[in-house]
Amino acid sequence: MTPVAILRRRAVWGIASLILPFAFIPGPASAMGLSKGDEALSPVLSELADPAVRALPPDQEAATLGVAESGPGSLLFEGARVLVNVRFEPTAADGPAALQAIGAEPIAADEAAGTATVAVDPATLDELGALPEVASASAGRAPVLYGPAPAAALGEGTCAGGSVRSEGLTQLKVDQARAAFGLTGAGVTVGVLSDSFDTATAASDGSGPIATHAAQDVLSADLPGPGGGCVTQQAGVAVLEDGAAGKGSDEGRAMLQIVHDLAPDATLAFATAFRSEASFAQNIERLAAPAIAGGAGAKVIVDDVAYFEEPFFQDGPVAAAIAKVTAEGVTYLTSAGNDNLFEGENEIASWEAPAFRDSAGCPTAVQRLRGFNGTHCMDFDPGAAVDRIFGITVAAGATLSVDLQWAEPWNGVTTDLDAFLLNAGGEVLATSGEGNSGIGGTQRPLEIIQWKNTASTPRTVQLAINRFSGGLPRLKFALLQNGSGVTKTEYPRSAGGDIVGPTIFGHAGAPSAIAVAAVSYADSSAPERFSSRGPVTHYFGPVAGTGAAPALAAPEAIVKPDLAATDCGATTFFARRYDGATWRFCGTSAAAPHAAAVAALLSQRDAAAPVATIRAALTGTATPVGAFPATAVGSGLIDAYAAIASLPGAPAIEPLGVPVTPPPAQPEAPPATPVPAAPTTPPGARTPPDTFITRHPPKLVHARVPAAPLRFRFGSSPAGARFLCKIDRGRLRGCGVKFSRRFAVGAHVLRVKARGAGGANDPSPATFRFRVEPIR
Repeated sequence: MTPVAILRRRAVWGIASLILPFAFIPGPASAMGLSKGDEALSPVLSELADPAVRALPPDQEAATLGVAESGPGSLLFEGARVLVNVRFEPTAADGPAALQAIGAEPIAADEAAGTATVAVDPATLDELGALPEVASASAGRAPVLYGPAPAAALGEGTCAGGSVRSEGLTQLKVDQARAAFGLTGAGVTVGVLSDSFDTATAASDGSGPIATHAAQDVLSADLPGPGGGCVTQQAGVAVLEDGAAGKGSDEGRAMLQIVHDLAPDATLAFATAFRSEASFAQNIERLAAPAIAGGAGAKVIVDDVAYFEEPFFQDGPVAAAIAKVTAEGVTYLTSAGNDNLFEGENEIASWEAPAFRDSAGCPTAVQRLRGFNGTHCMDFDPGAAVDRIFGITVAAGATLSVDLQWAEPWNGVTTDLDAFLLNAGGEVLATSGEGNSGIGGTQRPLEIIQWKNTASTPRTVQLAINRFSGGLPRLKFALLQNGSGVTKTEYPRSAGGDIVGPTIFGHAGAPSAIAVAAVSYADSSAPERFSSRGPVTHYFGPVAGTGAAPALAAPEAIVKPDLAATDCGATTFFARRYDGATWRFCGTSAAAPHAAAVAALLSQRDAAAPVATIRAALTGTATPVGAFPATAVGSGLIDAYAAIASLPGAPAIEPLGVPVTPPPAQPEAPPATPVPAAPTTPPGARTPPDTFITRHPPKLVHARVPAAPLRFRFGSSPAGARFLCKIDRGRLRGCGVKFSRRFAVGAHVLRVKARGAGGANDPSPATFRFRVEPIR
């Protein structure tokens, strides 16, 4: 991914935070162990099933659903169909057939795990949720990508890497290795997984149309292919599955350019990782499969994708696919992530406690929320004091993304935690309240909460975590910000057993994968500040089948990242222009394919070398990066020449042939961590307020009379706004901060929006849906 503030999956629960969780329980919860109900659809899908929500403009629909409108965190669609991740009941005879009966289109399935990803017409979501075969259904979310000169002369002309080449060619000593050992990657297939290969229409920096397409890259020899700018019979990129048209950025093509720069005769293949986590895992195996079986026969595979759902404390389905192909002889590399954050010199991007510390209380606003049992909030202070909120300062215009997980295995979840964001005044901004435990729960120890700071100045929000039911497990949350957007946290240092900082997770933390950190081409003395830090600790075996993996005899500490490679090298089109002419691709998304290309050269040198030998050659010969520890750079920066020379039987010779000329100096090096300029509010602009429903009745109201008297209370940020209310299909009318009226038996929806002192209305009204039923 490019190291910029990302709008990752699950955006502002804003309105949705005050609606969706209340669908779980018909009335207040007052004791631990209560069920959140047996509704199969997740809160997001329940809202999307409502035609009124689907009729909203895209930005309002996204705000109502609590997801990003586009990019990471947004809903995944195939045409007009939304992608849905389904978990079947253990007793279901034929779940996939039941889904197809309502018109669902299969995307990927894991029969052993009893799960599937399907494309569904949103109008049929209620039917899907009512199927007895479906235990739970959640929305598919777009994952995150870890990524944005004239070529050196190698005596081969532009045909050996194209018209634009990454400076990793010299920084990683690939030029020396190729000259000394005569290696070009010939006979080795490298597979790449990312968003898309050749479906993007717009430039990744938003500056206009995309600068090149794949056909143009072939003509300029920046990608292989017959009929290009060189006389060659080399095959073009084998695309097993491309990303959706117009939805990706073609980051996969930029990764392939890097591989081609360093290993110009390697055979290249691509498959998207953006259809679902299950599809990602299947495409890993497809790339590794032989061509006769419909695969690409890849000997080296690299990706730059991470799904927020991937587990912190064990290997998930993607990691399991990686373990399978590495056991079959594939060297697998992945980007370590761009999620490191600094407050001064403190790395603050995650917070972890050895156990849930129940404070026996919650902030007042959380306690008042019906259906959440809000009296068991986490105590964030490891000392004698009690602190039920964790302060986080969010930059202007940035989206806060909090990924909360706890140490229980998938399919063995017995604890249900919920997350809340409050403003400085203690009012609820956003919630995430999935039903995690039990037969009807997601069976994933996971809550994701997002909130966008639409103000022109930084704002501090307060995170609260409540234990709805279950035990006191270890827990961790990561601020997945892609390197920016959060400037300060309340607890910036490890203390009292709490651990602050590491953000490598998911398959990047898998022992079988080589996780690659980023070092700028312009400075080999330090890793990029955004490059994610390790280590990773696993407490359970890998996810497998429908059962819970057993706890490990002892926690497994995994040193991550494994090594470091170049980023911010030159490409023909991706991802940003830093000097007015050169497109530079920054991030661990760029570092990983550099490492993959070197692995291809090693595989060419010794085709019989096992994965362990290739890995040892890469890590055992890497050079230190300043005085930085392994948690930042692994074993260090790749040295391709030393790695190849270390292989058994490789002669220790000096580089031969034509001296390599480095790329000409650029007028100005790109910043180590490029960050987009924060949006500013022009003078005189009216900033719309945020609207909150701070008091409301239960989601299900039982009344002894035909019309039940119900009361509501509203709030706004900044305070002092006036309010406009709309009941069901009525007109929008003025209403006070306290609102009461009688509601007849049936379903109702209350929408309220704040109007600020300057006359600006909140564009996303707060909404509460409820039902009144008679007591019989």
